[in-house]
Amino acid sequence: MVFAGSSPGGRRPASALLWLIPPAATALCAALAVTRVPTGARAAAVWCGLAATLAVAVVAGEAVRRGRATATLRLRAAEREAALRQRLADQEVETRRLAKELLPAAVARLRAGAEPVDVMKDIDHSPCLDPDFESAHRSVLEAMLYTVRAEEDLRDAAQRAFVNIARRVQAITNQQAYDMREMEDKHGADPEVYADLLHLDHGNALIGRMADSIAVLGGSRPGRQWRSPIPLYNVCRGAISRILEYRRVDLHSVADVGIVGPSVEPLIHAMAELLDNATRYSPPKTRVHLTAVEVQSGVAIEIEDAGVGLTEEARRRTDLVLAHAAAGLDLNDLGETPRLGLAVVGRLAHKYRFQFSMRPSAYGGVRAVLVVPQDITCTTPAPGGMIALAAKLPPPKPVRRATPTPAPARTGPVPTGRGPAVQNTAGLPQRRRRMPQVTRTARAARPESGAGPGAPAEPAVEPGLWLGPFFQGVSGAAENTESGRPHRDESSNTSNESDKGE
Repeated sequence: MVFAGSSPGGRRPASALLWLIPPAATALCAALAVTRVPTGARAAAVWCGLAATLAVAVVAGEAVRRGRATATLRLRAAEREAALRQRLADQEVETRRLAKELLPAAVARLRAGAEPVDVMKDIDHSPCLDPDFESAHRSVLEAMLYTVRAEEDLRDAAQRAFVNIARRVQAITNQQAYDMREMEDKHGADPEVYADLLHLDHGNALIGRMADSIAVLGGSRPGRQWRSPIPLYNVCRGAISRILEYRRVDLHSVADVGIVGPSVEPLIHAMAELLDNATRYSPPKTRVHLTAVEVQSGVAIEIEDAGVGLTEEARRRTDLVLAHAAAGLDLNDLGETPRLGLAVVGRLAHKYRFQFSMRPSAYGGVRAVLVVPQDITCTTPAPGGMIALAAKLPPPKPVRRATPTPAPARTGPVPTGRGPAVQNTAGLPQRRRRMPQVTRTARAARPESGAGPGAPAEPAVEPGLWLGPFFQGVSGAAENTESGRPHRDESSNTSNESDKGE
């Protein structure tokens, strides 16, 4: 028992000199008793005094011995307690070092591609720990490393699977887009059919954007690539064309700059995701305003809507999504109804160094600002901003067409159709190709009322030719724009070939 005021090690044992007092007092009392008793009883009193004094001396000696033994045990217990306290403190320090230093460094090395065995070899353990605790410590750390490695492998496999699926969908959408372009060139003379084909082409572009979003979340890049710089005005128009409610977007002033080829598609995709969110979470009759102005650090693209606004909880959730977007796709964060827009924007912003921020809009909605770095912008000869502010489009440029080669006369029935079939020099029907590559033969004018058999033939209206001057005037490019067209992703073609092989 420890009393108040006692030392932490317990009470100190009494001094050995104090235990001499009881035998001495007993001997003194025995001597006084001998002097007081009669003469005949003195011998008995002496023997009794001696026995009492001896007994008291023996008891005092035993007390001294036991006191010293108790002091020794207390000293040993105090030393052992101090050792255990120091051991507990060392283990606590090592556990904290494991949580704050060893595990983060080991996980970082695992994500960098190191093996768990190599990571365990390079870990520096404290030499002051006992072997049992050190062994248990290493077992826990090794199990944690292998668990993290298994999770990383599972995550990488999921990302690769998502990218593979996205590439397959991109290959299908690219093939459908190519087929629709062929059909537009073929049936462009009929406005109703051409309008339906444009509607289907727009829906196919929406599917392609969703496939690009999945590929971006999986750690890849969008499927398309652009070789030459594209005017920012055309980039904004391309982003508008990839959303469902494109009619609600008002394109205001656009800076007269261009975007370098490798960054065109990521910027278009990021803007399309922001425009889709702006139109999706705002009333159907409101407008979405898009502007792009030059700033000190590059070009600031502002998208402003009149939607539901941004609460504090929504702002925190948005910041959390943008912060975790750089880590890649996490299946646990998707949920049953995935919302991929901000995650895709955050991933593209992290990879291509875009600065993205959201703030309340003057219309009561949300104002999204995407700042494009200055090093991916360039000058462009196409006056995109002037065209955006012009009252009407510039006049179309004349299109030069080669003179068709007349086909030799042939006897026999002519294939029925919308016009005479084109024949080659061997007299066989020739397959029609796309108009920009091979000029089609002018179709003979149909006989009208009042026209004689010798009336001169009118040149046929080329399918889809009436939109050619429009696109050339908007883009401000030369007649031969083959160098500015996007080419398909190699991975998409590879996925398409793998699908065919299956």
